[in-house]
Amino acid sequence: MTGIVDVGGGLRGIYGAGVFDYCLDRGISFDYCIGVSAGSANIASYLGGQKGRNRSFYLDYSFRKQYMSLGNLLHTGSYLNLDYVYGKLSNHNGENPLNFQAIKASKSIFKVVALNVLTGETVYFDKNDLSQDNYDIFKASSCIPVVCKPYAVNGILCCDGGLADPVPVQKAFDDGCDKVAVILTRPRDFVRVPKRDMRMAKLVRKKYERVSDCFLLRYKKYNDEVALAKKYEKEGKVLLIAPDNCCGMKTLTRDRKRLEEMYQKGYTDAKAIDSFLA
Repeated sequence: MTGIVDVGGGLRGIYGAGVFDYCLDRGISFDYCIGVSAGSANIASYLGGQKGRNRSFYLDYSFRKQYMSLGNLLHTGSYLNLDYVYGKLSNHNGENPLNFQAIKASKSIFKVVALNVLTGETVYFDKNDLSQDNYDIFKASSCIPVVCKPYAVNGILCCDGGLADPVPVQKAFDDGCDKVAVILTRPRDFVRVPKRDMRMAKLVRKKYERVSDCFLLRYKKYNDEVALAKKYEKEGKVLLIAPDNCCGMKTLTRDRKRLEEMYQKGYTDAKAIDSFLA
């Protein structure tokens, strides 16, 4: 069974959008797809057969104040309006509907990673947690603490999957994959340091103690899981797809030129998938 992992990374996730558009152009399919944060949305459009859809969300919609703005933060408590992204834009009668029927009909297994806010445990959602115009699992996985309020899915209050299982390569193998392509949105040798996560941990400590604990461990989880992916890579079981640089982009950097550069890097770097799956 072949699998693909998309780790997301906010607007850097446009790199993964490029990878999946290449796959759609080449007719490349995977038996198993698992996405974290924005990576889950990339996979949704890919399974829906919607080339270019995610590119529009990064390059066009993200610049709208309804998508992210201080106004959103003041009025709703969330800087990112994920109800706008995965609701008003994505619903069947929205501006850019997600092809839900194609996702459900796809033979590919689809998993979405999130964090249980109250317990600190990892939650893996699947297609059974999706229904037409109910895309809460994407909201939950993409919900960055401090920037967004948590989302409840099936009665479970959730937030950012990147705090739970940032590079779920082992999950893919545990679920039966033999070969896995892993999309990173930072260079392959990037090493995460705890400094910024410590600041975030302090900000959420009073309200969400378990989330704070996960922030403190995130750097280690990410580094350990990338190291594990490299180990599998040496064994021929993993293909790491990663940009040589981030084009100066951070998680929420809105710069059309840089976003376009990241997209093109993803599309070009995806060519390595051909020989990996041959």
